[in-house]
Formats: sequence, C-alpha cells, structure tokens
Amino acid sequence: MANADNREDEAPATTTKKKGGRAMMFAGIAMLVLLGAGGYLYTRGHGAQAAATPPKPPELFLPLDPAFVVNFQDQDATRYLQVGVTVMTHDPAAVQAMKESDPVIRNALVMLFSSQTYAGLSDITGKQKLQNQALDAVRKVVADKTGKPDVDALYFTSFVMQ
Repeated sequence: MANADNREDEAPATTTKKKGGRAMMFAGIAMLVLLGAGGYLYTRGHGAQAAATPPKPPELFLPLDPAFVVNFQDQDATRYLQVGVTVMTHDPAAVQAMKESDPVIRNALVMLFSSQTYAGLSDITGKQKLQNQALDAVRKVVADKTGKPDVDALYFTSFVMQ
C-alpha cells in the first residue's frame, strides 16, 4: 500500500505541474502578442507622422554678384549706396530662372535702390522695408519667367551708405 500512496501523491503533483506550465505558456504567448501589437501600433503611428510631413528640399542660395552700387540725391549732396544681395529658394527651377534673368533682376534692383533717400535708410525699419521691396521685385521677375514666385527670402549681405 505504500506504493499506492506514493502513486496517488505523484499523480496530483504531475497534473498540477502540467496545468501550471500551460497557464504560464499561455500567459507568455499573450504577453508576446500584446507586445508585438503595441510595437506595431507605435511604429505605425510614427510612420504616419513621418509620411504626413515630406522632407523639405534644401535651401539654395544665389548671390547676385557683383554688389550693387548706386548713387542717390540727399539734400544737395550725392550719396552712394553699396548693397550685397543673396536670394534664397528651395526650387532649382527658380535658381535657373534667376540666372537667366540676371539683367532684368539687376535692373529692377538698381532702380529700386537708386530711388531711396538717406533718411529713409538710416534706421532698421527703412532697411527692412527696402529688403521687402527688393524681394517683391525679384519674385515678380521669377514669376514672369516661371509662372510662380518661388523666391523665399532675400538677404542683404553687405550694406554701406556714404
């Protein structure tokens, strides 16, 4: 009978281990499925954000060389203005249009710069206004050439009044 008692003790222990092992296996599988689903949803969400914002093309700078030198009247004295100009765009077609239209752009800017007054350019507000007017002039030339004003910015790289 001692043998029979030992067998009875062993049987329940074995069934308990099998049930416990299966439960752990199912818990492990469930955990893997949840982690996989969470990872998929996380990367899918970040992928959608990246796809929603396409990469911005690089900035292209075109210096208008040589610098502009113009004279203008200021209360019985002749004054001179030297301005270095660089334009920025993201569109290679706009760079090409500006290169092809260089004489037209330079003419528009010479006329604009020579129409200024010393008092108007003496403060930062006057310079910013001139910068905006120059940007508009370049955009107009580019728009006439390409059909769209793809010039994003115009920078004064030097500015000397005498």
